[in-house]
Amino acid sequence: MIMTVAVLVFVIFLFIFEWVRVDVVGILMMVLLPLIGLVTPKEAFMGLSSNAVCSIIAVIVIGAGLDKTGVMNQVARPILKLAGKNEKKIMTLICGAVGLISSMMQNIGAAALFMPVVQRIGKRTEIPASRILMPMGFCAIIGGTITLVGASPTILLNDLITLGGEKLKPFGLFTQTPIGLCLLASAILYFSLFGKFILPAGEGKADKGVTAALMKEYRALDTVFELQIPEDFNGPKTLEDLGLREKFLVTVVAIHSADRKEKNFVPRSTDAISPKDTIAVVGKEKNIKRMAADYDWLIKNALEVFAESLARTSAGMAETIVSPRSELIGKTMNEINFKELYGVNPVALFKGNKIYYSGLTHIRLQMGDTLLLQGPWERFHILKNRPQPRALSFATPLEGEILRPQKAKLATAWLAVALFQIIFFKVQLAVALMSGALGMIITGVLTIDEAYRAVDWMTVFLLAGLIPLGIAFEKTGTAAFIAHNILEIIGSPSPIVLLGVVGLMTSFFTLVISNVGATVLLVPLCMNMAVMAGGDPRMAALVVGLSASNTFVLPTHQVNALVMRPGGYRTVDYAKAGMVMTLIFLTVELTVLYFFYGIQ
Repeated sequence: MIMTVAVLVFVIFLFIFEWVRVDVVGILMMVLLPLIGLVTPKEAFMGLSSNAVCSIIAVIVIGAGLDKTGVMNQVARPILKLAGKNEKKIMTLICGAVGLISSMMQNIGAAALFMPVVQRIGKRTEIPASRILMPMGFCAIIGGTITLVGASPTILLNDLITLGGEKLKPFGLFTQTPIGLCLLASAILYFSLFGKFILPAGEGKADKGVTAALMKEYRALDTVFELQIPEDFNGPKTLEDLGLREKFLVTVVAIHSADRKEKNFVPRSTDAISPKDTIAVVGKEKNIKRMAADYDWLIKNALEVFAESLARTSAGMAETIVSPRSELIGKTMNEINFKELYGVNPVALFKGNKIYYSGLTHIRLQMGDTLLLQGPWERFHILKNRPQPRALSFATPLEGEILRPQKAKLATAWLAVALFQIIFFKVQLAVALMSGALGMIITGVLTIDEAYRAVDWMTVFLLAGLIPLGIAFEKTGTAAFIAHNILEIIGSPSPIVLLGVVGLMTSFFTLVISNVGATVLLVPLCMNMAVMAGGDPRMAALVVGLSASNTFVLPTHQVNALVMRPGGYRTVDYAKAGMVMTLIFLTVELTVLYFFYGIQ
C-alpha cells in the first residue's frame, strides 16, 4: 500500500515538473509497476487493449475520415456564420454543442469528432486552438452528466444501488438533468469570463501557418484583403488597363463576378473588373488603402464572399524554386501561359538579390529563381506530385491537403453505422467504433497510412500506462483504505456536508483510478454512510456518479489526454484551469442538490 502511494506521488511529481513527456510517464508505469510487483505483467500492458484506448484510436480515425471528406467544413460553416471571428461566441457555440452531444453519446467520441472542427475554425479565424480545445474537452466531460446514459459511471448506478440486499428505486434518464445543465452552463460562463487569463495563448508556428510566415518575410505583403467594387465604377476594365500591380504592388488573386455569379481564382491580365464585383488582393495594407481611395473601392473588414474559398484551410502561399531541368528556364511566364498551365497566381519573384512584385511575368526565369505563388492547396499538391523532372521544387511545406468530398456520404454512413451499433445493439464501444473506422479504410475514405498518421500515439501510451496504475491502486486495497478512513474521520455530519465530502473524495479518486473503478468502489460505502447520517442513499450514489466526471486537474481523463497535444497544453495548464473548474463543479452540484432536490 505504501509503495502504491509512493508511485502515485512520483507520477504526479513527473506530471508537474515535466522532466519527461507525459507519454513516457505512461510507458514508465507499464515497466515499473510489474517490476516492483504491484501488478502482473499481463495487467501492466492491459491498457493497450482496453476499451477506452481502442475507442480513442477508432474515434480519431473516424474524425480524420470526416475531416478528409470535408464533412467537418460543413459543421464549421454555421458556427462561423453565427459567431464570426468572436472568440467567446465560437467557444460558447462549440462547447454548448459538444456538451449536449455528450449527453447522449460517449464524451470521448463527441470531443474527437469536434476536434477537427476546432482546428479548422482556428486556422480560418487565427484564434489559437489552445483557446478552444480545453474548454471543449471540459464541456465534453461535463456533458456526460446531463443524462443517465451520458457517461459510464452514471450508466452503472442503477446496478449498484442495492442496500441490505434490496434494490432501491432506479434513476430515470433525466433525473440528473438539472444538475448537468447547470454544470455545463457554469463551465461555459467560467471560460467566457476568465478564459483569457487561464488558457495559454498558444501562438507559434503551428498556429500562424506557413502563409503568414511567408508574408512576414516578403515585406511588401500583409494579408489577403477583400474589396467591393461600387455600382458607379467606370467599368468594366481589364486588370491590364487598371495596372494595379505596377501602380500599387498588389496582386489580384480572385474576382467574383456579380453578373455571372462566378468566382475566378486565377485572374489573368485580360480579365475584367465590373461594377458590383468583389475582388481579393494581396499586398501591403497601406498600398491597398491607397488603391481603394484612388478608385473609391470599399475595403471590407474581413473576407466575406471568399471567406471559405480563401480561408487558410483552402488556399494559401508557397515558395517554389525553378528546378535544374525545368521547362521554365529561359522563358517568361507570359510565354508559357503560366496561370493557365499551373492554376496558381505568381505574387513575387526573387531573382539574384532583388524581389520583383510587378512586371514579373515578363522576366525570363533561370534555374534557382524563387517564385512566391498563391492558390488553392489542391493545385499546389497536384504540382508537387507531378512526375520528375518537375518545373518547380517546393521550398516550404504545404498547409492544406487534397480533400475527398466524393467520399463524404460514405464517411457519414460509417459514422452512422458505428453509432447505430452502440445505441440499438449495445455493442461494446471499442468494437462499434473500430468497425466504423475499418469501414472508412476499406471504402477508401482514408488510406491505412493516413489512419496511422491521424492517431495521436502520445495520447494512446499516456492512457495505456495510467490504467495499470489504477489497477494497482484498487488491487492493493489502497483506494478502499483511504475511503474508509475518510468516512470514519468525518463522523455523522449533515446530509449536505456528507455529500460534499463524497463529491470531493470521488473527484480525487477519479484522477488516479478509472471513473468506473471509483464509482464501483465508492457507491456502496457512501450509501451506507448516508443512511448512518440520516440522508438519502440514492442521492449519495448520484453524487458519486456525477463527481466521477469531475476530473480536470490532470490530463488523466481520456478527453483531456486527447486534446493535450493538439492544444499544446502542459500539465500545469490543466492544473491552473482545472483546480478552479473542480471547485465550481462541486459548488454548483451541491447548490442544485440543496435547492432543487431538497437536500439539507
